[in-house]
Amino acid sequence: MTENSEISARLAVLSDADLVRVLRAATADRPAFWAVRTALDEMAGVGDSPSGTDVSPATDPLGAHGPGDVTGQVGAATAVPAVPVHPVGSEVGGYSRGGVPTFESVRDKVEQRFGTAQGMNELDRQTPAGRSADEQWEAREKAARERLDRIRKSVHGNDTP
Repeated sequence: MTENSEISARLAVLSDADLVRVLRAATADRPAFWAVRTALDEMAGVGDSPSGTDVSPATDPLGAHGPGDVTGQVGAATAVPAVPVHPVGSEVGGYSRGGVPTFESVRDKVEQRFGTAQGMNELDRQTPAGRSADEQWEAREKAARERLDRIRKSVHGNDTP
């Protein structure tokens, strides 16, 4: 017998409750199996009331409230299915259990820093000092272009025989 078929054969002889306990223990510290763990918890009834019992005993439809206030059974409605939730501790504060930052947290930090830098640049240009710096930059660029044009003209002027 192979190892997998031996394990399967041993699991097949377990009762449903024992099998649920074994599978819950096997998936306890495995974040990737959170959905399986949630389903097993639901099957085991962890945190839920037993599904077969009513919340209130049978009541008289007209009861003491009279014909205008008939509510019926409390437990007669269908149960709302459980919503799987990621286990606490799988990713806390943008870091994995091993302390490695998640891709999403790194991307969010980069986008936030880029947005802050863009905003600071826009705000800086709206201040008198920022406008003055822009004007100085443009004046230097214009002077540099004029100087380059004069140098080109002088070089081309010396090339003619």
